[in-house]
Amino acid sequence: MSSWKQLSRLVDGLSLVAKEIYHQSPELQRARNGDLEALGKKALVAATDLVGLTSGKLRNLSNRRSKEPSVVFFDDKDDDGSSKADDVSVPITPEVVAKPTIVDSKIVSSESIEEVRVVDRDGETKVGVRAEVASTPLEVATVKRRRHRERKVPSTPMARAYGFFNLGAGLAWGAVKESTYRLVNGTPPTQGNKPALSSILSEENAERLALGLCEMRGAALKVGQMLSIQDESLVPAPILNALELVRQGADVMPRSQLNPVLDAELGPNWQSKLASFDYEPLAAASIGQVHRAVTKDGLEVAMKIQYPGVANSIESDIENVRRLLNYTNLIPKGLFLDRAVKVAKEELARECDYEIEAVSQKHFRDLLSDTPGFYVPRVIDELSSKKILTTELISGVPIDKVASLDQETRDYVGRKMLELTLKELFVFRFMQTDPNWGNFLYDEPTKTINLIDFGAARDYPKKFVDDYLRMVMACANKDSKGVIEMSRRLGFLTGDEPDVMLDAHVQAGFIVGLPFAEPGGYAFRTNNITSSVSNLGATMLKHRLTPPPDEAYSLHRKLSGAFLACIKLGATVRCRDLLLQVYEKYQFDDEPQVMASSSVSS
Repeated sequence: MSSWKQLSRLVDGLSLVAKEIYHQSPELQRARNGDLEALGKKALVAATDLVGLTSGKLRNLSNRRSKEPSVVFFDDKDDDGSSKADDVSVPITPEVVAKPTIVDSKIVSSESIEEVRVVDRDGETKVGVRAEVASTPLEVATVKRRRHRERKVPSTPMARAYGFFNLGAGLAWGAVKESTYRLVNGTPPTQGNKPALSSILSEENAERLALGLCEMRGAALKVGQMLSIQDESLVPAPILNALELVRQGADVMPRSQLNPVLDAELGPNWQSKLASFDYEPLAAASIGQVHRAVTKDGLEVAMKIQYPGVANSIESDIENVRRLLNYTNLIPKGLFLDRAVKVAKEELARECDYEIEAVSQKHFRDLLSDTPGFYVPRVIDELSSKKILTTELISGVPIDKVASLDQETRDYVGRKMLELTLKELFVFRFMQTDPNWGNFLYDEPTKTINLIDFGAARDYPKKFVDDYLRMVMACANKDSKGVIEMSRRLGFLTGDEPDVMLDAHVQAGFIVGLPFAEPGGYAFRTNNITSSVSNLGATMLKHRLTPPPDEAYSLHRKLSGAFLACIKLGATVRCRDLLLQVYEKYQFDDEPQVMASSSVSS
């Protein structure tokens, strides 16, 4: 019965989205006045898309990519002042979803999937897996990855509303099929006698959700990418497996949408500033996609180009999701969804302004200029705007792929990640809060972590940081009174919570403080922090009286990302030493360091 109840809730939520579509749809308004032709076409596309016969287009049933050449080389200007372009490369399989590495002039490596593109002397491009850097480059083997589809970004409110409706209807249809299967064949067994997942969360629906998010892009995909880096104790394994597709990247924006953005942002003669431009994206993310280019002076750059319509759709995207979740009661009351939605809108609006991101990246470059082990690429101002951000191209593998390297390297990268996180908050009070593993690229030859994507960077008030550092030390020292006092000052508690809530809150703080509690190395993989905290989650959700402060949403996202990275790496890190190095030099603005003596003596 629970499956049918959940399905009923989902259908109720979809009715809300349908009402929103009706009010925004010019086709439905015209149909109301007697013009049914346009409505019929839209309904036909939506129906066939739902059952998988089409991809939402009448003209094309194929996902094959353009046969046009990928890399375009720009010659000097002609007599009429226009820029000549020569398409000389061969299109390649669209497997690339991560930041590139230039191994030499003939190899471009997408190291997040250990993939190599090899261009031979005849100009033929081959795709394969790299065995070793600096080994024979033509020794490649095929690799199977999700083929990224070339699809237009739904850029109008109407197109995005239809996209969400089709996705929701597809999930409802999948839930019906799964519920029917379970009624006939029984509920499938689960590992470890765990309760079966809802029929809505079937593996088929999880993949349908992931692919739908990849097509929608924007705020919807951003949420999926954040979920993809969580632990299995927080997100069910089938959902995580499907969301791996989300982390690989979004669908690819076609040239018909890409070129108008370049023209509008950099001018119609933008080609005159480049020696070459690769239309095959290096990465396709939630808000934009990244392309490799070479400037006239030979500098290899990465150009991040924003999807059209994404910035204007943040409000409607998140509001549709919020209404659906609220109406169906799929989100517990203790999560205070309205506050989370408010913060998400503000953060995503900033992320869509690449001029703000450029300023943040330059600031980070200055802050880390004297810190060994980190590098921030420089911004190329003449090729940047509000919707295009160009930086120098850097190399490395996303940190989750460091897990395949030796233990010494994994420990080093884990230590540097925690060192950076503590410095960002307690020294700089300026933090890049997006913990996506692809934003941290480890370059093994130089032992450097290259940092990219500063759209989610923000600063924190000094008073907030003062009290937060005191709370971290209280958690590390198992000081219950200190944890409660600082939590009230920060706004995590009101002072009216029942004892059961206070106890759960304190115990959760102690668990998170475990890595900083004892001297010596802390082995992240053998201590499942996320599982221990999630066991207390139900109590805190039930008895929580207030949402966390706004600063906590981005901060805790980054802190949990740093911990999850260390767990993924299996790193052993002397965390307490790193914390004390920061604490002993910290200057508080208001009152004495009430916990200093106990901290240092430990």
